[in-house]
Amino acid sequence: MANKLDNLKKGDGFDAHPERINRNGRPKKYVTLLKEQGYKLAEINDTIQSMLSMDLDELKDVWQNPKATILEKTIANAMRKSLEKGSLYSIETLLSRVYGKPKETADVNQTVQGKVEITLDLGQ
Repeated sequence: MANKLDNLKKGDGFDAHPERINRNGRPKKYVTLLKEQGYKLAEINDTIQSMLSMDLDELKDVWQNPKATILEKTIANAMRKSLEKGSLYSIETLLSRVYGKPKETADVNQTVQGKVEITLDLGQ
């Protein structure tokens, strides 16, 4: 079995393989891109809410409408791609943008072993 740290050997990094470098960085999320185009967060959320309630024909009409805004077309396209791939990622992202992420809880149990000493000095 190969050692997990084999990839850290000298000469195996970006200096030896510059083709591995992602020079453009991580792609921006579409909501960030829409904000850069001048949309306010409330406008984005209202549009997402109304479009999430549309059926497929209505989404298709939005996508094909030449008068639709880039916001509407972007959301319609994200929802269409999500449906084609059978993925909930885009829908989950849209819902978390509008309604926020659900509250997450963690159950943490810790057992402490040892001796606890308490000394009380009353100044007498």
